[in-house]
Amino acid sequence: MSQLSLPDDPWNGLGAANDAAYRIQLAYLLDHSEFYRNKLASAGIASAEEAGGLDDIARLPFTEKDELRASRDENHPIGRHLAAPMTDVVRVYSTSGTTGTPSYIPLTSSDLANWVEISTRSYGASGLAKGERMVTTYNAGPFVAGVTLDAFAKLGVCHIPVGSGNTERLMTAVQLLKPTVLGCTPSYAIHLAEWAHERGVDIAASSVNKILVAGEPGGGEPAMRQRIEEAWGARVTEAMGIGDISVSLWGECTHQNGMHFSGTGFVHFELIDPETGASLAIEDGAEGELVYTHLRHEAAPLLRFRSRDRVRLSTGACACGRDSPRVRCIGRTDDLLIVRGVNVFPSAVRDVVGKIGHGVSGVISIRPKTKSVNQAPPLPVVVELAKDVQPDAALAGLLRKHLRDELLVTTDITLVPFGSLPRTEYKSKLVDWSEAE
Repeated sequence: MSQLSLPDDPWNGLGAANDAAYRIQLAYLLDHSEFYRNKLASAGIASAEEAGGLDDIARLPFTEKDELRASRDENHPIGRHLAAPMTDVVRVYSTSGTTGTPSYIPLTSSDLANWVEISTRSYGASGLAKGERMVTTYNAGPFVAGVTLDAFAKLGVCHIPVGSGNTERLMTAVQLLKPTVLGCTPSYAIHLAEWAHERGVDIAASSVNKILVAGEPGGGEPAMRQRIEEAWGARVTEAMGIGDISVSLWGECTHQNGMHFSGTGFVHFELIDPETGASLAIEDGAEGELVYTHLRHEAAPLLRFRSRDRVRLSTGACACGRDSPRVRCIGRTDDLLIVRGVNVFPSAVRDVVGKIGHGVSGVISIRPKTKSVNQAPPLPVVVELAKDVQPDAALAGLLRKHLRDELLVTTDITLVPFGSLPRTEYKSKLVDWSEAE
């Protein structure tokens, strides 16, 4: 696949270069991907010329995760979207599928180098610098988080990968190796703070002064961010990616005004209405679902891939000097619940509960009554109390009022003792469907 050089400007002035790269990528897909030849043919497109440029991309069909899974069989374990010979593939990562069967993500050496560059931009935005020590819970084995090893090395950061499943080991590394940076999910940063408090460990006095959170929505929620920063005495920034496209596509700078797009020149993003699929303008304050298209990928390039990440967009130059768009993740469109016509994101419920502050731990569990996106009010929400706090009807009433005022949703609040709801070292599950009928 031929490559185009990238201009020095990180965002502005890239229109023509991106369009040229996109046209080359489309031609490559039609030449090498059985999946996309068939998909585009079904849409009446037989050549890259017929597909047009980036200005015409909204005419092309979306790619859904389930389509890729369905294209796998014994002879095509990665899927029929594989566009390079396996002899050119240097790594194969995996993600966990809803059926328990992994989805495989192959990378050529060029793909890997591009991912490392994108991740370096993302993590570099947060202020990571050469000579710092960073301890992480990222599983750098079969999962795409393994690219962090390469990105941190390129930045000159001393990476201490502890992995998930061993809080004692992680906290020992903090105590003995004195890292300046912690990388984990936001919910695990809270769990570590609780673990330390129960044992009388003053983590605010530790060497950690930066916390980079990723892996789930929440790092940008004001209440959760405040809790983490106060407990650790450290600044929190967040990053976001998606395994099928790139491990880290967005990275927040120290001004904490949202995550900067870090995939410029390698990935094109769109914003769509998640219900209609209509394209939305890339403008300040716009909200919608992110859709991604590779521009310079070889092994398994994706075209208009629906991320299911719903975001709020900010545009214009940041005080850090970067001019790329920024986002806050509002939630996952596939986690959305609709309560009598009102869209409710579980992460938004957690944010409102967290704003109450004293009296609650910030851990919640939504318990839908039926196995459907559509729910009848009141929506059952289990809220965990802070340590040594007893159930209080007034507190439950305050929670119901705040949720009604801010999210326009009627809830049934159940207060449970501290420690009743499960913690996780990776992505927290805010919706429990076990009692749904």
